[in-house]
Amino acid sequence: MFRKRFWVSLVLSIPVLLYSPLVQRVLGITPPAFPGSDWVAFALSVVIFFYGGLPFLQMAVPELRRRAPGMMSLISLAITVAFVYSVVAQFTGLGEPFYWELVTLIDIMLLGHWMEMRSIRQASRALDELAKLMPDTAERIRPDGTVETVPVSVLRVGDIVLVRPGASIPADGEVIEGESHVNEAMLTGESVPVAKKPGSKVIAGTINGEGSLRVRVTAVGEDTALAGIMRLVEEAQRSKSRTQVLADRAAGWLFYIALAVAGLTAVAWTIATGFNVDVLKRVVTVLVIACPHALGLAVPLVVAVTTALGARNGILVRDRLALERAKDVDVVLFDKTGTLTEGRFGVVAMEVADPNDDPEDALAVAAAAERDSEHLIAQAIRRAAEEKGLALPDVEQFQALKGRGVKAQVRGRTVYVGGPRLLEMLGLQVPAGLQAFVHQAERNAQTVVYLVEDGKVRAAFAVADRIRPESFEAVRRLKAMGKQVAMLTGDSRAVAHAVARALGIEIVFAEVLPEHKDQKVAELQAQGYRVAMVGDGINDAPALVRADVGIAIGSGTDVAIASAGIILVRSNPLDVVKVILLSQASYRKMVQNLWWAAGYNVVALPLAAGVFAPWGLEISPAVGALLMSLSTIIVAINAQTLRRLRLEEVDLPQTPPPASAPQTLPAR
Repeated sequence: MFRKRFWVSLVLSIPVLLYSPLVQRVLGITPPAFPGSDWVAFALSVVIFFYGGLPFLQMAVPELRRRAPGMMSLISLAITVAFVYSVVAQFTGLGEPFYWELVTLIDIMLLGHWMEMRSIRQASRALDELAKLMPDTAERIRPDGTVETVPVSVLRVGDIVLVRPGASIPADGEVIEGESHVNEAMLTGESVPVAKKPGSKVIAGTINGEGSLRVRVTAVGEDTALAGIMRLVEEAQRSKSRTQVLADRAAGWLFYIALAVAGLTAVAWTIATGFNVDVLKRVVTVLVIACPHALGLAVPLVVAVTTALGARNGILVRDRLALERAKDVDVVLFDKTGTLTEGRFGVVAMEVADPNDDPEDALAVAAAAERDSEHLIAQAIRRAAEEKGLALPDVEQFQALKGRGVKAQVRGRTVYVGGPRLLEMLGLQVPAGLQAFVHQAERNAQTVVYLVEDGKVRAAFAVADRIRPESFEAVRRLKAMGKQVAMLTGDSRAVAHAVARALGIEIVFAEVLPEHKDQKVAELQAQGYRVAMVGDGINDAPALVRADVGIAIGSGTDVAIASAGIILVRSNPLDVVKVILLSQASYRKMVQNLWWAAGYNVVALPLAAGVFAPWGLEISPAVGALLMSLSTIIVAINAQTLRRLRLEEVDLPQTPPPASAPQTLPAR
């Protein structure tokens, strides 16, 4: 709507400019004269006022009804005063009409609002493009095994759908058959296609790769991840930051300031020179150039660019105020499981008793023996072998040993895999070559699993909840930014401190019950700290709400995500650093823009009122409109420069190795 009205008004403004006496004098031109040519500027200005200016007049009505004048009220005041004055001047001959100032003022307002709407639209454009990738139909598999093509809208949870190579996935679901790679870049920003196999989750709208998949539908329609992300973007666009609220209030104050300055101008100059056309022009000029379009654009443009930039970096801003507060946090409090760690057991280290032995072969034998076990430790060993791409030997006579491990025949040899109780049952001791490894694993609160082959301990595996590789760099960079890093977990102190030592985190809250997590956040806040809480589980939700900034890992539960102001799509703790950097950059741009916008009015209003007229310094409505245009352009360009920010390329100083520190933060 703003775009259409802008172009129509701009075309109609050209004759108005050509037939304005001031423009003719400045440019030295004489447009063609014909009967009625003196009324061209008047007639077209009336059309532009009621066509281009109507949206602002309509939007000002609710502000005035609430007795809370703001941006639209001030814009409407400026264009109405210019229009009424010009009409009076046209019919009475008192002074020179403000036709060219009026139409350019309206053109600038329309252009600015078009730019604002367009910028905000860009924040969710990528998501809209993703929505277009959603297929209209899906291939549903009937109970008899035949395939039918149905509209996506009729899919229900539990349906089985066939996703062919290159096709879009029609609904959120779980792979039950087939292997492939899925392109999820449009959602997560991850450029490398993600491997999918039975048990893997898939997201509606993502693109299947080379393999055929059979997927059981787990969510449809508004319950899909894509729909949820779109809701988050909409909430972010509706929410207002503290800086934007300040800008809105400033517009309201400027409305009254403009009226007050106009009144003082009229009184002062009437007393000094008597009431005349010059006094009226100064009053009108004050009201016209007080229009705060640059002030109105100062924050929304930055917010729109920031939202788009965040989405490109895997950061979804649900609450703008949360992003604004992120720059001020003193302590980043991470939940351990599923946030700093992967939330599942993995083999973090291994050692063979004989230095000449092949560690990978030992791992392959252990994984083969654990092939039929569903124990978490067995899954960890199998996963370690899969990640290394090891070929597993055949297994015979598998037997689960309750509370001790497993037994099997591998390559004709008797193999056992289990913990210390297995060695106790077999009457074996830890060989000298493994004792140092075992002691270190126990010190790190890791579970040790042994591989026994033909009555001898061949290898030992340290199993634990694996730390995400990105967590190390995240902690280092946060410290380099001067932030305290703390960890919160319900795990034992031994496990918690082992993870903290590895990451260089000195502040640890261990053995915390789920219902008490938010109390730890409150304790830090009571000491005067501003806290950012990063978590992913249902039991993190109260803490996320309590924190000054709640950041949810995207793979977490819907409850945790709904409780957070910021969501990390990629489940990458390093993105917490990006959140803070984005907050700092966004705030700097907002402040710069507000200064530009305010600076224009600080300079222009006294000049328009004629304060410096005795020294020959005053401005006409034309110059005022030019200054206003320049201010608006500067604000818009400054906001767009934020797009050049590359969060992943921001370098931070190295921090020294962590030193031992007390387990609580000192009071501020």
